[in-house]
Amino acid sequence: MPHLTAALLVAAALTGCGSDGGRSLADPPAAPKPAGSPGSPEPAARSQETPPALAGYPNADSTGVPTGTRLTVVTGDQTISADNLVITGKDFHGFVTVTGSNVTFRDCVFRGRATDRNAALLDTERGRNTVVVSSDFAPSHPSATVDDLWTKSTRIYRADIRGGVDGVKANSHTLIQDSYIHDLTWFDRDPNQNGGPTHNDGVQSFAGERDVTLRHNTIDMSTTKQANAALQTSAHDTRVLNNLLDGGACVLNFDHTVLNGPLTGIEVAGNRFGRHSAYDCPILLSTRSIMTRNEGNVWDDTGRPIPPPERHD
Repeated sequence: MPHLTAALLVAAALTGCGSDGGRSLADPPAAPKPAGSPGSPEPAARSQETPPALAGYPNADSTGVPTGTRLTVVTGDQTISADNLVITGKDFHGFVTVTGSNVTFRDCVFRGRATDRNAALLDTERGRNTVVVSSDFAPSHPSATVDDLWTKSTRIYRADIRGGVDGVKANSHTLIQDSYIHDLTWFDRDPNQNGGPTHNDGVQSFAGERDVTLRHNTIDMSTTKQANAALQTSAHDTRVLNNLLDGGACVLNFDHTVLNGPLTGIEVAGNRFGRHSAYDCPILLSTRSIMTRNEGNVWDDTGRPIPPPERHD
């Protein structure tokens, strides 16, 4: 994200969860067109939510809140329970949870707050059809218990995601596109790792999840000390398409061992890989992880094909 030079407008009386389910945070509804006005019908909401694809790989200049955006500071944790909201230009100083349907965040900054519990700057696991566009995720108080996003039924476009332990814990039906995940925070003691160091992943998906797509992102874990992977997943039907990927022990790690059977539906195609992983291992497949598509994956510096996946548990 470019440096924000916009003025920050402090929003009064927006503390805690609020009784209106987030309606006071939402943009005012658009005025209806006068009857009989000329012109074609308004485009569908989905097309308005989806920005044009980026030409080059995402970086700090092409993701996050655009320079010059006016931001309103919102203090305190927020629960967005109302449906069909568009929330634009907010700077959230607190954790944000979505439980409503069809909530869109555009040009927002998510910072969280100090905590000793497990938390995410934005948690959409109980929402439906959440959309995030051109937004920044950067914890104001990084800790071993704070991630950037926990998602389900969510589409993310042009986000700049940094500073958490994991960038995105991606549950079912998550799309991450044209986004930049980098500079996550490592800690030498993590209560979630029995007091050992943090287990940093750009994106992590657990057993029981499915339908996770990473499309045309930059996920650079070479910026994070002792990172585990750009993607660590046990989710069926995972697609990794046209990304720039680097860092971790192995860059991509597909693991069936926590499942009661094989891990299926893996597609890895058209990606470029850096050489900063701890091992010469762009892709690690456990012995019962099944790739249905593996093509066009090359080293970023030479354009030559990467080696076949490592196979072991």
